[in-house]
Amino acid sequence: MARKKVLLSRIFPKLATQLLEEAGCEVIAWDKEQPMSYEELTSKAKNCDALFCTLTDKIDSTFLNACSHLDIITQFAVGYDNIAIEVATKLGIPVGYAPNAMNEATADIAFGLMIATARKMFFMNQKIKDGKWGSFDPVGHLGLELKGKTLGILGLGRIGMVMAKKCKGAYDMKILYHNRNSNPEAESELGATWVDFETLVAESDVISAHCALTPETKDIFNKSAFDKMKPTSLFINTARGAVHNETDLINALKKGSIWGAGLDVTNPEPMKPDNPLLTMENVCVLPHIGSATITARNEMARMGATNIISFYKQGTVPYIVNLEVL
Repeated sequence: MARKKVLLSRIFPKLATQLLEEAGCEVIAWDKEQPMSYEELTSKAKNCDALFCTLTDKIDSTFLNACSHLDIITQFAVGYDNIAIEVATKLGIPVGYAPNAMNEATADIAFGLMIATARKMFFMNQKIKDGKWGSFDPVGHLGLELKGKTLGILGLGRIGMVMAKKCKGAYDMKILYHNRNSNPEAESELGATWVDFETLVAESDVISAHCALTPETKDIFNKSAFDKMKPTSLFINTARGAVHNETDLINALKKGSIWGAGLDVTNPEPMKPDNPLLTMENVCVLPHIGSATITARNEMARMGATNIISFYKQGTVPYIVNLEVL
């Protein structure tokens, strides 16, 4: 194919550059740990044919209209709420993404946060660092056991399904879920039950968010939702920070509306170091590392590069958001 310029907006796994260069592309790669600014991204994209970006890049209508010449945009992520998809579609720009690449990795983080929160692991580890590991306390900092509890999943898709299987296999948990559509596979294989959102939050011992960020799911976990949850319940979010209202979450934890929270995503990101969640005994927070395994990140790089290569060689995008543009 004709030599095309591909802009990589971050330092992605080397596999992406390798595959693109082997296919004859000229790779223009950002080489600094700090992301380029919106203005820098726009300026560099104006001189390239394709863009390989990630969730922290703001690909809004202004950017897209300024870079309407782009042949294709592909995302180093399974989500794409940072991209104005409708505008890209109107401009005829296909948008690729990386579904399924991080299913196991993200579900592992959700599962780990659930256990860590139930047993207050982050807080107890900090006590050691603070020199506060004292004598044995028979009633101090007690946690929860998970066996036989009820797991409620908002968004029982690819990642949610892996999480449900882990919880069913390890703890024989009952599975409730709320989706726009039913999941026959989960119902048949795991005995999962579809319920409305109010029932999900009221009856679950563990709530795990795996939904996309949409106008319907933004702030869905707010004061109203937390007030309906059991005071012994755990809230786990590995989806998007804006799915929960952080002020309402903090207040719910302070007044005991829920028992604990495990977060891989925050609202906003990055979280400020003085956020009260970071010092709460019953909270575990990670810096959005759901996909941070060698296997997952290499697969995300491969899928993104494949989207671009396939588009230029065959006119197809294997992993595409807006199929109607092709």
